Amino acid sequence: MIESPSSPRVLIAGLFHETHTFLEETTGPQDFQTWQGEELLARSGDASPLGGVLEFAAAEGWVTLPGVWSMAVPGGTVSDDVWDDYWSALEKAIGRHVASGIDAIYLVLHGAMVCRSLPDVEGELLRRLRANPALATVPIYGVLDLHANVSPAMMSLTDCLVAYRENPHADAREAAVRAARFLAERLRGGPRLRQSLRQVPILWAPTGTASATDPMRTLLDRARQIESAEPAICCISIIPGFAFADTPDTGLSISVVGTADQRRLDEVLDELESLAKRVAALGIVEDRSLDQTLEQWKASPPAGLTVIAEPSDNIGGGAPGDGTGLLRGLIRQQIENAAVCLNDPQAVVALADHAPGSRIKIALGGRGSLDAGPLEAEFLLVGMYDGRFELEDKQSHLASVVGDRFDMGRCALLRHGGITILVTSHRTPPMDLGQWRSVGLDPESFAVIGVKAAVAHRKTYDPIAAQNLSVATPGPCGSDLSRFPFRHLRRPMFPWDPLA
Repeated sequence: MIESPSSPRVLIAGLFHETHTFLEETTGPQDFQTWQGEELLARSGDASPLGGVLEFAAAEGWVTLPGVWSMAVPGGTVSDDVWDDYWSALEKAIGRHVASGIDAIYLVLHGAMVCRSLPDVEGELLRRLRANPALATVPIYGVLDLHANVSPAMMSLTDCLVAYRENPHADAREAAVRAARFLAERLRGGPRLRQSLRQVPILWAPTGTASATDPMRTLLDRARQIESAEPAICCISIIPGFAFADTPDTGLSISVVGTADQRRLDEVLDELESLAKRVAALGIVEDRSLDQTLEQWKASPPAGLTVIAEPSDNIGGGAPGDGTGLLRGLIRQQIENAAVCLNDPQAVVALADHAPGSRIKIALGGRGSLDAGPLEAEFLLVGMYDGRFELEDKQSHLASVVGDRFDMGRCALLRHGGITILVTSHRTPPMDLGQWRSVGLDPESFAVIGVKAAVAHRKTYDPIAAQNLSVATPGPCGSDLSRFPFRHLRRPMFPWDPLA
């Protein structure tokens, strides 16, 4: 791109973490990946929201000013030094750019990050940006994950935040580009948008937030109808939030952005809040009994692959991914031609000293919270792998976080009876079939695959699966929210309190 004197100068930055505050472990600096300067600009064109925005910026002729973008796989509460390091780096980047002028800011955010001393990280980020006199009035646009816990500060300090519309998040990149288009219109002299937020007293576990089923489907369909009928309503975001974060902003939020007056925005919010309350009960999910599910499967196995999800150990929700509950059930029920993946770097290190074909007695998994403990058994070591793979689906939930590639860390492939176990060194959300093919396995050849997920795996596995089941196992991400000791959640809140 040839820069012209009139080219808008847009700072692009972001911060991405979905924080499970009920986990004991802390997410620290070692868990984050960070891109700055030329490294950040090199993400242009990849499958992530950041890649989409950078590609759009180049096509639009913006002068892209690289800030800092940091991300980590969902996990426990983030240490304060992660935030301190991030802000220090971003403040320095802003200092380098501000002398030549910053016309706008675009942020790629998750919206549910919590630090030890900071329950609303994104809100604090925006407060500090606005406190800089050079940035006090510049347009700030951005994209949010569908599971953001949206605070009033996040809305009042920005001009336009657009959330994903799909869960699994197949449209993350598309949502980011949609927000960038709104910013482009503003930079070309278009009207300033009005943005309004409604925090609705409803909380659903992740298993109740799939976009293809109710209650989300009804809410999303109505939002699209309103947008189509009213040009003054640019964007409506239905944001169910992330239930495993104990903050005052946790829960369902609805935002409306447009050129309509405040009265009309309030009317839209009133209608959608009323609709959300009418369908709220449809978001309460009960997971099936593991043994009953496996017994029924054995009695009448379908032709083709059965996917069994254990949302309690949902890696995409911050769980350790090392739970042995489903694996124990498969062994107990003597299920044949099954496969599961566990995260256990300690076991991988121990297995690395053995040759493929060895039979090894080892304690596997079960080191995370709420599990029954490691499973001690004899396993056949099939092979060791480097764990790197390119995503087959560049519009997957996983691509929305990492882009084109993922690194599972050093991996071991084990067998126990008729069960194949892929053991990873890095928690790997089960959202791309390249995970299996990278170690020489065809996922469609199995009768059963167990996945540690709630909803996000569906886009990947539904096209190849005969059926998809969800079972209850020990773990920190179960669908029964009454098990969690909330202290900061605002009340009243459904399902604990009745809806007016």
